[in-house]
Amino acid sequence: MDLADDYGRKRVIIKNVKPEIDSGKFPIKRVVGEKVVVEADIFTDGHDALSCLLLYRKNDQRNWMQAAMTFLGNDRWRGEFTVTQLTTYWYSVQAWVNNFKSWSHGLSKKVEAGQDVAVDLLIGADLMEEGSKRGSGSEANKLKQAAALLRSNSEPIEDRIELALDAEYAEMMASYPDKDSATTYEKELQVVLDREKARFSTWYEMFPRSCAAEPGQHGTFKDCEARLPYVADMGFDVLYLPPIHPIGQTHRKGKNNNPAAGSDDPGSPWAIGSEHGGHKDTHPELGTLKEFRQLMTAAQKYGLEIAVDIAFQCSPDHPYVKEYPRWFRWRPDDTVQYAENPPKKYEDIYPFDFETERWQELWAELKDVLFFWIDQGVRIFRVDNPHTKPFRFWAWVIAEVKRKYPEVIFLAEAFTRPKVMYELAKMGFTQSYTYFAWRNTKWELTQYFTELYQSDVREYFRANLWPNTPDILTEYLQMGGRPAFMARLVLAATLGANYGIYGPAFELCENRPREFGSEEYLDSEKYQIRHWELNRPYSLKDFIARVNNIRRQHPALQSDWNLCFHQVDNEKLIAYSKNTEDLSDIIIVVVNLDPHHRHSGWLELDLEALGLLPQQSYQMHDLLGDAHFLWYGSKNYVELDPQVVPAHIFRLRRRVRTERDFDYFM
Repeated sequence: MDLADDYGRKRVIIKNVKPEIDSGKFPIKRVVGEKVVVEADIFTDGHDALSCLLLYRKNDQRNWMQAAMTFLGNDRWRGEFTVTQLTTYWYSVQAWVNNFKSWSHGLSKKVEAGQDVAVDLLIGADLMEEGSKRGSGSEANKLKQAAALLRSNSEPIEDRIELALDAEYAEMMASYPDKDSATTYEKELQVVLDREKARFSTWYEMFPRSCAAEPGQHGTFKDCEARLPYVADMGFDVLYLPPIHPIGQTHRKGKNNNPAAGSDDPGSPWAIGSEHGGHKDTHPELGTLKEFRQLMTAAQKYGLEIAVDIAFQCSPDHPYVKEYPRWFRWRPDDTVQYAENPPKKYEDIYPFDFETERWQELWAELKDVLFFWIDQGVRIFRVDNPHTKPFRFWAWVIAEVKRKYPEVIFLAEAFTRPKVMYELAKMGFTQSYTYFAWRNTKWELTQYFTELYQSDVREYFRANLWPNTPDILTEYLQMGGRPAFMARLVLAATLGANYGIYGPAFELCENRPREFGSEEYLDSEKYQIRHWELNRPYSLKDFIARVNNIRRQHPALQSDWNLCFHQVDNEKLIAYSKNTEDLSDIIIVVVNLDPHHRHSGWLELDLEALGLLPQQSYQMHDLLGDAHFLWYGSKNYVELDPQVVPAHIFRLRRRVRTERDFDYFM
């Protein structure tokens, strides 16, 4: 053991610092304007008083800023700071034995007990004089003068005691602490910052080739422009486009994933690459790069941001296959290994071989692909199957991008084992797909979202909830009809600050599977062009627009950590609330999870969590149906018929009494 320096004088122990991900290996995530709340176990031997600081700095700063930590009890301390710029922050914890505070506490006890404190005053004088040497200006002079008065026998001892315990001098000494033997936590922990859309976003997925006005025609970027008002009117702010690149011909898949394609079958957009180019090109039938940029500009006018798909894989016709054959895995029969997930085969897709000896040039090229689309103005990427590529690649390439463009958002489309999904988030993905689509019962939803929002997972994993995707048509949606789509929409939009739908399949309640027991759509857009009748009378577009408008108007729904579940005495009804920190906005959601039957029950609200007193009356404004209810106390009756509306989204309004005894709700 090294006994050099001040090792033996550092008496404070700092342990169990939170948040700290994998012993500090990975950063936590925040959005500009959010708080970082840090807790730690901090203690020392004996009974001396401690002072604790939360240290934090921006990446380009050398000196630490400081925030005082407060004592919570049982040796636990807490401090916080607010992140204000789109950059990396660092934080740590520092603590020391506060000799002056310890002396002051002891002096107070002795005075209260009527003991002789003459010597104690001399000790205090020494401490104040030492403090004056660390101070400056008038405060240093005051401390020096106070030390002299404490030593003066000509002053009445009562006056010297009063001076010694004066709060003004305690504040001065706190400003100039003796930190020679301070303990600083051995790790500097990192915070990665993202822009606000990382915390709150509303996604709509749409195939550009299905946007043509006339049936049977291949859609273009211009056709997408014509569809923008439709998407914006529903209240979405991110329009996600599946791959927009040239599509290969070799082993092209036909309708419904038929291995034999017809001459007019367009193929899967995820089979990227043809004679027309690869990952840095657009499909010629969609339009040119210039027209894509025009689409992005037009989208901005409607409050929409375009997200593009990044699928690092190739069709057999991709230029990479000829130019860089060593980037792919070759089999003994001199053919390239295609993608497969037995019994499924994807002969139209060649995965990259990330174990190639030429991995460095492969990584560099894939990074260039990202920077190419960033140069076109793209700032949001939905990444296809990231769990089939190395973790270290993602850590490197995301860091390279964020170093130059910290505003870029990466959404990880990975439906795989939980630890793998969480590791991808740690590697830098801004948002992540979840298991939400398959969580249908009250118990499943409660357990899953408690894990996501109330454990350390929330520090690095931002959920983006999707009730459907082109690959996912759950049994619940297949069997539940229109009420099932409405219920899942409300759940996604209110449980998650980030959510999305694959449309128009969702708003038109498309629920036909390719075959019994399958989650694949019949006549899937992945393999054919669809012409959607957007004005069908049973479309959910108006309902979706209302829900998204509620999300925009209520900040309580724009974050995740404030989720609180409430009890309902019916397993088919789930209830939860979200609120702003100051309780100025409180939203309570009740959803009937059974799409076939009416259900009722007694909802028991946690009044303390909502800032309400027992037996206090309050108004519940149903933002979906615009009805108003006057409720009292914690228990109230709810009933939902899924054939009408399967959910309530209540805004809780408190009763306020004016000076003239006039009541109103706010």
